[in-house]
Amino acid sequence: MTRPQQNGRLSAAALRSLISEVRDKATATAAAAPPAAEPKHYDTDFETLPGFEALRMQRATADLLGIASPFFRTHQQRAGALSRIDGREIVNFASYDYLGLNGHPAVAAAAKAAIEDYGTSVSASRLVAGERPFHAALERRLAEFHGVEDAVTFVSGHATNVAAIGQIMGPQDLVLHDALIHSSVITGTQLSGAQRRSFPHNDLDTLEALLAAERDRFKRVLVVVESLYSMDGDTIDLARLVAIKQRFGAWLMVDEAHGLGVLGPTGRGIAEASGVDPRQVDLWMGTLSKTLASCGGYIAGSAPLVEYLKLMASGFVYSVGLPPPMALAALTALELLIADDEGRVARLQANSRHFLDRAKAAGLDTGLAEGHAIISIILGDSVKAVLLSNRLLERGINASPIVHPAVPEKSARLRCFITAEHSRDQIDRAIAILAEERDRLDREPSLLERLASKPPGRRSRI
Repeated sequence: MTRPQQNGRLSAAALRSLISEVRDKATATAAAAPPAAEPKHYDTDFETLPGFEALRMQRATADLLGIASPFFRTHQQRAGALSRIDGREIVNFASYDYLGLNGHPAVAAAAKAAIEDYGTSVSASRLVAGERPFHAALERRLAEFHGVEDAVTFVSGHATNVAAIGQIMGPQDLVLHDALIHSSVITGTQLSGAQRRSFPHNDLDTLEALLAAERDRFKRVLVVVESLYSMDGDTIDLARLVAIKQRFGAWLMVDEAHGLGVLGPTGRGIAEASGVDPRQVDLWMGTLSKTLASCGGYIAGSAPLVEYLKLMASGFVYSVGLPPPMALAALTALELLIADDEGRVARLQANSRHFLDRAKAAGLDTGLAEGHAIISIILGDSVKAVLLSNRLLERGINASPIVHPAVPEKSARLRCFITAEHSRDQIDRAIAILAEERDRLDREPSLLERLASKPPGRRSRI
């Protein structure tokens, strides 16, 4: 359609006509278009994370029953055999300080001197920020302690397993581990991309059967166990594990987090206790935070293994080195353990046996515990474990409950850690109170009976 123009421009009437025509077309197009789609919903609520609702339910149930949380209790002093909670001195069975070296004058002095000489941090990865003499000294002493060639330290025990397993294993490999292994081993395996199989706790017959069926399908195989299991307090048959790994051409990794300073006549761990040459174990893993009164972890083994981890493991290469006070505290604690002039290892072992004997005599279920610093009292019910822990605290005893999902519901427990600093009187009193309060709980209503007794209005909260 031709519109009249004036001096090369549309006339006013023609312009109005064109605008009207464009508006009509736009209206028609909009009317014919499908309705706009609803805006997409993206999940940005942290409360939808897996397990959050279960945590909310647990809190609501505890509130309904008037049960105080037994977790994150604040210790107001050094937590050894004794501690202070809510202004009261208590006997403490919730510390990994097995030999009582945390706060030892020599350990404290070493940490203070380290701050004076080196400050509180090495600021960056040792690869780029450089070494400090105490790093090499600690690693050399750890290697000598384990009877192997070399060692490498990490700033976290959990990260030690994650970084080491995540680096040495790959998608063509297989990791076989005890069903009760620490979660860090599982995380490290997932990082590596290796296949993973678990075998029932300490069931070496099944381990052998798995290796017979699976070994030839994989390039490398790593078997991972703990020397002293932190939930049950039982140990491994190291000699048989070494024979199995040799027969099937596998690597053997032993987590000595709780065995160092605890097992063996001089506290050198499961190899000493078993009479096995420690060089027959491919990877020794340990932590610095328990017997060695510091923080961090380490891998000890052959020189090629350690060199590889120092140059390749992301948890070492891209992580800050051990802080000076932590490294020198651990080194000093290790020297005290090696010398053991005060007989701390023997005291710990005697105290542990005494606790186990007294607990069994009192009719308490100690599960698989063998009397090596870790002794669990099996209760079989999470609510009962929490209630018992709270009642013990009221009477001056601190022992931590372990509940579902950390352990199966039927095996909820109180986990007690024995130290060289506990006295026989403290142990005897704790066992007597524990048995008395356990018997009292057994006579009280169950969880379902407690819930049923609540008013309907309150029950609706859970």
